[in-house]
Amino acid sequence: MKSDKLELKFWGVRGSIPVSGPEFERYGGNTSCIQLSLGGRHLLFDAGTGIREASAALREAGVTDIDLFFTHSHYDHIIGLPFFEPIYNPKVSVNLWSGHLAGKTTTRGMIDQFMRPPWFPVEPDICRATLGFRDFTPGDVLEPHPGIIIHTVMLNHPGGAVGYRIEWAGRIIALVYDTEHRDGLVNQAALDLMQGADLVVYDTTYTEVEMPKYRGFGHSTWQEGVKLAKLAGVKRLALFHHSPSRTDEELDKMQALARESLPDAFAAFDGQTISF
Repeated sequence: MKSDKLELKFWGVRGSIPVSGPEFERYGGNTSCIQLSLGGRHLLFDAGTGIREASAALREAGVTDIDLFFTHSHYDHIIGLPFFEPIYNPKVSVNLWSGHLAGKTTTRGMIDQFMRPPWFPVEPDICRATLGFRDFTPGDVLEPHPGIIIHTVMLNHPGGAVGYRIEWAGRIIALVYDTEHRDGLVNQAALDLMQGADLVVYDTTYTEVEMPKYRGFGHSTWQEGVKLAKLAGVKRLALFHHSPSRTDEELDKMQALARESLPDAFAAFDGQTISF
C-alpha cells in the first residue's frame, strides 16, 4: 500500500449478534470490526466476530504492530478478541485502547473480566504478544502515532460508547456508533465528529418506524444518519451496525431509500474495502 493512501476495510458490519444463512450472504453476518490502514500503520476498531478474519489478513501481510480501539464492551464488540491471533504471537505488539469505562475500570481490567473462566477457558496471561493497555477519557485527543490524530466523544448508549474522528494527511474518517438520537434534537456530539468528514460510519440499526419499539436500546436510524450527514457536509455515509434480522433484500431497500436524499450513501458489507 502506498504511504499516502488511506484504506478502510469492514470486517464485520452486523450489530448485537452474528448471523448466518442465505438471506445474509451479500452483506455478511460478522459483528463490528473495522480496519484503517494509513501511513504504514494498522488501526482496528472493535473486536467483534469480524476480527478473526482480520487477524488472518494481518498475519499474511506480515503486520507486527497493531492498535485496537474499543468503542465499548458489549458482547458484539468484544467477543472476537480471544480469537484474534496476534495477541498470542510473541513477535507482535498490540496496543489496546478504551475510554468508555473511564473512572470505573481500566482497559486491562475490562479484558481480564471477560476473557477468563467460566466465560472463556483461559485468561489473558496466556497471550504472548507485547500488549499495551491505553486508557483515555472521552473528550481526549489521541495521537497513537505521529500524524494520526483521533478525537474522542462519549455517545448516547447504555453504559457509554466512544465515537472516534480520525484525521490523517488531510483526510477525515468518523466512526459514530453505537448511539441513539432523540426526536427533534440534533445530536451535537455526533455532528461534531462528522463535520466535513470524507467518510462517516453511522449506526443505522433501526428505521424511524421501528424506533418507538426500541427506544432506550442505544441505536439510531438511517434517516437520522442521512440528516446528520447533510448537516455536516459529509462526502460519503456508510450505513452500519445492521440489525441481526435485516436481510440482504431489506438492506438493499434501505440503501436505495438513503440514496434518494444522499447519493453517496451505502450499506456496508463484510469484506468491503474503501480507499482514499
